Amino acid sequence: MARILSILENLWDLTTRVGTALSWLSPTLARLTVGWIFFQSGWGKLHDLGKVTDYFTELGLPAPAFQATLTATTEFVCGSLLLVGLATRFAAIPLTITMIVAIRTALWSQVDSLGSLFGLAEFLYITLLVWLGTNGAGPLSLDWLIERRRDHKAPAAVLSSRTSRVTV
Repeated sequence: MARILSILENLWDLTTRVGTALSWLSPTLARLTVGWIFFQSGWGKLHDLGKVTDYFTELGLPAPAFQATLTATTEFVCGSLLLVGLATRFAAIPLTITMIVAIRTALWSQVDSLGSLFGLAEFLYITLLVWLGTNGAGPLSLDWLIERRRDHKAPAAVLSSRTSRVTV
């Protein structure tokens, strides 16, 4: 029994080490996958706004031309931001809202249970976007480089602000 427990502990340690070593992979794959999907979708919509406007009109959305332009621009710009990992937490918000609206307006008739809701690709995008919004872009991103630079500058800035104070 002790031998089995030792093997299990070693396996546990191994999977923990491997998981830690590959912790950069999850946010990178999520960000690149969702970013590419929205980048392409937004690009396609921007190049055929008339068709998108007609579709939004069929759905009964108010101001369909404005909504089509807003949606296309949001998907293209925020998808681009996700691809490079810049302002990832911010970019996730409008894309999440866009997917919620898409589910409610265009796909709601397909939802008759939690299983059918969870089965929608749009719900999967929401899940990945919420994860990116709460956990960030990961170390292979511009966000990480900016944060790292800010962290290196912070102690000097705090020190200089402390030494520049004049006490009377």
